Amino acid sequence: MDFIKELRWREMLQDCTPGADDILAKKMCTGYIGFDPTASSLTIGNYVQLMILSFWQRSGHQPIFLLGGATGRIGDPSGKDKERQLMTAEDLDRNLEFQRRQAMKFLNFDEGKNKALMINNYDFYKEMNVLDFLRDVGKNLTVNYMLSKDSVKNRLDTGLSFTEFSYQLLQAYDFLYLYKNYNCKFQMGGSDQWGNITSGTEFIRRNITDGKAYAITSPLLTKADGKKFGKSEEGNIWLDPKLTSPYKFYQFWINADDADLKKYYRYFSFKSREEIETLESDLAPRVLKKILAEEITTRIHTEEAFRAVEDVSDILFNKNATSEKLQSLSKEAFETIGQEIPSFQIPLDIVANHTNIVDLLSDHTTICTSKGDARRAIQNNALSVNKNKIADHNFEITPENLILGNFIMIENGKKNKYLISFS
Repeated sequence: MDFIKELRWREMLQDCTPGADDILAKKMCTGYIGFDPTASSLTIGNYVQLMILSFWQRSGHQPIFLLGGATGRIGDPSGKDKERQLMTAEDLDRNLEFQRRQAMKFLNFDEGKNKALMINNYDFYKEMNVLDFLRDVGKNLTVNYMLSKDSVKNRLDTGLSFTEFSYQLLQAYDFLYLYKNYNCKFQMGGSDQWGNITSGTEFIRRNITDGKAYAITSPLLTKADGKKFGKSEEGNIWLDPKLTSPYKFYQFWINADDADLKKYYRYFSFKSREEIETLESDLAPRVLKKILAEEITTRIHTEEAFRAVEDVSDILFNKNATSEKLQSLSKEAFETIGQEIPSFQIPLDIVANHTNIVDLLSDHTTICTSKGDARRAIQNNALSVNKNKIADHNFEITPENLILGNFIMIENGKKNKYLISFS
């Protein structure tokens, strides 16, 4: 795989310093991307950069996943219109560990001459005092040079602390440290990082005779409506299943705007150019979404999680789903269903001695507004319990009706589904 060529056809290349193509074609190179621990989980926006590191590794080059144990304590002003709220050291360390575990899933850290490295930039600074930093780092970039960067210029009117102003010095020194100690000549990142990254290439040029380093950036991930994915943006998609469930993750791709499909396939599929272009020419958007949703949900959340998502989707959207399918679901699947349809929690003792279906629906839920409403639903053959039609208004709910001893699903008409859990 030709890395630059791959990024170009995938439309994932924003800027690249001259000469990068030539050196990448000659030998294995080492390159890195930094990830600050500003949240407990990586996002789908962060995952764009993980995909770039994956393409880098698949092209035969060595990736470095740089944990921002130091830079996370400062705060990057890039793309922000106000000062970040500083996090505690404890929160940062916890976030670092969560992100470290996530990254281990997506790159090969175990074998081969280009196996990935995971490095924490806190290790670069923990023995350095402020005077060393000012002498060895601060003297190498002028204030005029730093002020020329968009990440700084865009904040001068609204205010920029010295803390955030110094961020590009740390990122520049990170690059120099990796250059010296790991022969790392490439830094990659989102387009909002161009100023910080080129500060690093300049820092290397000034510190090392004939030192030459390279910057590569990708466009920021945006939706068809122009909104970007960011940790602070509403509706963000997280890689942690506790923050974005596998079901909601899957449904995001299923419900994606058709206009975003081309971008999403290029950014998030490992299929080849030929495979993707064939799929796009032969299949309808609805089918393309399902194929992509399966690929990325399986990769992020495992095959087992994807199968569970399929089961939930089948129950919620397939009118031919069977009682047997419903009975086979796990507790986690029912909990997911309960987040997607109206749900009721009822004490278990309500059904311990059996309870009439009409009384249950009218007295303990809002599924039916009255006993007469419940009887009419049964009379009109509209009411189902666990996918089985109820024909008798004397039908009783018993503990034996509860799936996993906790759940029943009620359907009132073709589209109205409800979950009742008993505890």
